[in-house]
Amino acid sequence: MADTPSTEEPRLQRSIGAGMLALYGLGTMLGVGIYGLVGRAAGMLGGAVWAAFLVAMAAALLTGLSYAALGARYPRAGGAAYIIERAYRRRVIAYTAGLAVIASGLTSMATGARIFGDNLDALFDFGAPVELYAAGYLLVLCVLVWRGLRESLWVNALCTLVEAAGLILLIVLGARFWGQADLMELPSEQNWGATGLLLAQSAVLTFFAFLGFEDTLNVAEEVKNPARNVPLGIIGAMLAATILYMLVAVTAVSVVPWRDLAEAPAPLGAVMERAAPWLPSIVYSGVTIFAVANTSLINFVMASRLTYGLARQGFLPKPLMRIHPKRHTPHVAAIAIFAAATLLVFAGDVSQLAAATVLLLLAVFALMNGAQLLLANRAGEPRAPIRLPSLVPALGGLICLGLLGARALGGEIRAPLIALALIGGILLLYFATRATHRPDATPSEEAAT
Repeated sequence: MADTPSTEEPRLQRSIGAGMLALYGLGTMLGVGIYGLVGRAAGMLGGAVWAAFLVAMAAALLTGLSYAALGARYPRAGGAAYIIERAYRRRVIAYTAGLAVIASGLTSMATGARIFGDNLDALFDFGAPVELYAAGYLLVLCVLVWRGLRESLWVNALCTLVEAAGLILLIVLGARFWGQADLMELPSEQNWGATGLLLAQSAVLTFFAFLGFEDTLNVAEEVKNPARNVPLGIIGAMLAATILYMLVAVTAVSVVPWRDLAEAPAPLGAVMERAAPWLPSIVYSGVTIFAVANTSLINFVMASRLTYGLARQGFLPKPLMRIHPKRHTPHVAAIAIFAAATLLVFAGDVSQLAAATVLLLLAVFALMNGAQLLLANRAGEPRAPIRLPSLVPALGGLICLGLLGARALGGEIRAPLIALALIGGILLLYFATRATHRPDATPSEEAAT
C-alpha cells in the first residue's frame, strides 16, 4: 500500500546545538559597540575601565538568567511576545512588545547595512550610492535567511570567529604592555561614594554590550533540547563576552594611556597602531565589516522568527506564518523584513529611531523579568527546568527600569518622544486591526517538544 502524503503543515526544525547557539549569542554581543565603548568608558573610569564591564555583566546577567529560564520553559519563535501574553494575559501588551522588538531589529539592520555600505565604498570606491550597497547586502541576507537557519548560523559562526579573532589579536599584540598601567587609577581623586557613582555610570554605558537575549530567545523553537541548550547558550555567550571585554579593556589602557584613549575617535584602532604599527589598517576595517554584517544577520534571523511568531499568535496577517516546505524557514516573513529594512535604508539616518527603540527594548526586558516572577509558580504551566530565586528577576526588572529612566531623562528629548510616538502608533494599529486578529491555534511548544 502506498504511503499517504502528509497533510501536516511544515514546521520549523530543531537543528541548533548548545555550541552553535552560544556562538549566535556571542555574535549579538561582539558587535561594533566594543570598538567605541572602551574609549568612552575609559574617560569615565580611567584605568579601572575593566571593572565597568564586570559590573555591567553582573547586572545584565540577572535579565539573562530570566531569559534563559523562560526560553528553556517556552521555546517558541514568538519570543517575548508569546511569553508576555502568557504571563500578563493581555494581548495588547504582547502585541506592543512584539512590534517594539521588531522595530528595534529593523533599525539595527538598517543602520548596520548603511555602515556596511560606507565601509565597502571606502575600501573599493565603486562609485555607486551607499544605499545601493546597503540594499544589496540586505538582499544577500534575505536569501541566506530564506535558505535555512543552519546556513545562517554557519555564516554567523564565521563572522563571530572573525570578530573574536580581531579582539584576540589585539590582546596578543598588546600583552607585552601589561603591567605598564595602573588598573585602579581613576580620572581624579575620588571618595568611595564618588567612585561608586563613576562605576555605576560606566556600567550603564557598557551594559548594552551584553544584550542579545531577544535574538537568542526567538530561535529557541529551533534548538535541540531547549531545556538544556538555551540556558547554556545564553549564559555561555555572556561569560565568553565578559572575558574578552575585560582582557581588551586591560590591554587598551596598558597600551594607550586612558586619557588618550578617551579622546581617540577609534580607540581600538589607536591601540593597534601603537601595539603593531606594521599591521595594515585594512585588517581592522575588515573586522569591522564582519562585525556589522554579523549584527545585521542576527537581527534579520530574529525579526523573521518574531514576525512568524506574531502571525502564528494571530496578530499579523496569516501569510507571514508560512513555512517553506523544503527549507523549513519563515520565507514570507523574511521577505517582509527585507522590504521594511530596505525602506529604512533609503529613508536616511535612523539614529534617533534606533535610540528610541533601545528604550522600548529596556521596557520589554522589564516585562520579561516580571513574566518570570508571574510564571515561576503558576499552576498549569510547564515544568521549569531552571528555578531562579525571585530576587533574580526582581533585581533584573528594577535595573532595566532604572536604565530606562536614566536613558529617557539623561539624553536628548527626541528619543523618548519618538518612543512614545511608536507606542502610540502600535496601539492605534492594534485597535484598528483587532477584528482581524486570530487566536493561536497551533500546537503548544510543550506538545512539540
